Amino acid sequence: MADLCRFSDSWLRRAALAGCCAASLAACTTLDGGSGSAAQRGPRFAELDEPNNANQNAASNNISSLTEVISRNPNDARSYNTRGAAFARAGRFNEAVTDFNRAIQLDPNFAAAYLNRGLTSRQTGRNESAMQDFNRAISIDPGYAAAYLARGNLLRAQGDMAAAINDYNRAIQLNREGAEAYHGRGLAYQSLGDHIRAIADFDGAIDRNPYVAPPYMGRGQSLIATGKFQQAVDDFNAALSVDNRLSDAWAQLGIAYERLGNLKEANDAFQKALLVEPGNRIASDGVRRTGGSGSGGGWFR
Repeated sequence: MADLCRFSDSWLRRAALAGCCAASLAACTTLDGGSGSAAQRGPRFAELDEPNNANQNAASNNISSLTEVISRNPNDARSYNTRGAAFARAGRFNEAVTDFNRAIQLDPNFAAAYLNRGLTSRQTGRNESAMQDFNRAISIDPGYAAAYLARGNLLRAQGDMAAAINDYNRAIQLNREGAEAYHGRGLAYQSLGDHIRAIADFDGAIDRNPYVAPPYMGRGQSLIATGKFQQAVDDFNAALSVDNRLSDAWAQLGIAYERLGNLKEANDAFQKALLVEPGNRIASDGVRRTGGSGSGGGWFR
């Protein structure tokens, strides 16, 4: 389970630099006003992609324009919060934190800036600081769904599944259309061995966003645990249709085929996992069990 959870966790840990929609975060220059209000906090579940070259280039271009905005209005907390999000997209986490600090200094009740600083702290492994900021965001705005999601993700990573589930419940109550809280709660139930509830939550995540791989992968693993191997095959194939470079999805697909007794298909899936990630332990063990060389050969479909 740990190998698959690392991917699902990465999807959730990207989450939620508040203030702009996912697709436009790097290009955003302003936020709606209101101290600690629903308008100020912005859309509830903006996704922050992990730093990559495309995101970094777009964010770097945006940072220049945001810096001009700040130079014209140096006391605008919202502009610092937005530029902080752009710095985070570019992987410039220290600069992001500096901007979130300035936003909070200018507006001590800016819940989104606390949330964003906490999320950035998580990216740099400062979980205690992150928890403090998530708690502060919630104390300022008890109806802030994204803050409950972020805190739930951190609690789950720390092994406190009961508290995490409570936060996911609250996030879902506040925003029933957000996929991420269903997915996070599914992972928490999965960690507790409650695969029936986990599958139901992964269903909920997929219903709300069928275009990302992790909920299919999570559900596939719980389907394996409940003996529904062909359905698991379908889910791992669905994940791979989103991104066929997911070594864990190939490895888990191999497990599902192996449980069905389809050793040739299992070996092929394990080999593809090793082509993506030569050190994938599940795949290398699977290749040995199913009679292959473990060289990672084969073609992607």
